[in-house]
Amino acid sequence: MDKFTRNQRISIITKTLIENPNKVINLNTFTELFSAAKSTISEDLYVIKDILSRLKLGGVETISGAAGGVKYVCGLSEEKSMEFANRLCGILADKDRVIPGNFLYVTDIMCNPQIISTAGIILASKFIGNNVDYVVTVETKGIPLAYEVAKLLGVQLVVVRRDTKITEGSTLSINYVSGSTGRIQSMTLSKKSLKKGSNCVFIDDFMKAGGTAKGIIDLLREFECQLVGIGVLIDTVSTQKKLIKEYVSIVNFNGFDEDGNAVLMPTKDFI
Repeated sequence: MDKFTRNQRISIITKTLIENPNKVINLNTFTELFSAAKSTISEDLYVIKDILSRLKLGGVETISGAAGGVKYVCGLSEEKSMEFANRLCGILADKDRVIPGNFLYVTDIMCNPQIISTAGIILASKFIGNNVDYVVTVETKGIPLAYEVAKLLGVQLVVVRRDTKITEGSTLSINYVSGSTGRIQSMTLSKKSLKKGSNCVFIDDFMKAGGTAKGIIDLLREFECQLVGIGVLIDTVSTQKKLIKEYVSIVNFNGFDEDGNAVLMPTKDFI
């Protein structure tokens, strides 16, 4: 059996924890992997906890009991979160992003791994203590961000569709009213998607008036599940009447100024 140095053990343990966020890993996994005593692994974990704490890059929690172990919980410092939000505001403020109808083009941002990875950490960290069972989103642009949040919370992603697909099997559909246009729209979800009594978090790219989020709440009620949190990348604060009150966002979008520039700022109270 190969012998590993402390630095080697710490590197592998850190990698294992970060690649399995919010998942409890029994200490026996590491003692057997390295043929090391639990006391040795515990000392390694102390070093990892200390480093992550100092750098404010999340933390490692110890779970007691026979089925216990350790798990990595994501996190980002307030300074780094604000730095990211300011940088995102700068990217979004580019005049070339304004498209006909006074909309912001964000498709490239929602598909940018570096941006979505950091945004996922910021949002996921707000729901760590909510006992989340599923992350829910609506097709299509919010999927990459919702996936990142689901991965960091260690839960499954569920995608609600606009139209029924035969490949989904038996589905449940509802109609809801768009908060921004007032139009009646529909959303559908496979009956196999959620377990009864589950806690869900809804993640999306934009919050306008909150009609989609309200529709998600109604849809989850049909599955006898509850929504325990809502997180969005961008909140349209210029929309005065919101159908949803409790949610978190990273950036506030307050329409356009007289020169046609997008008015954006970090959501300070959140970060």
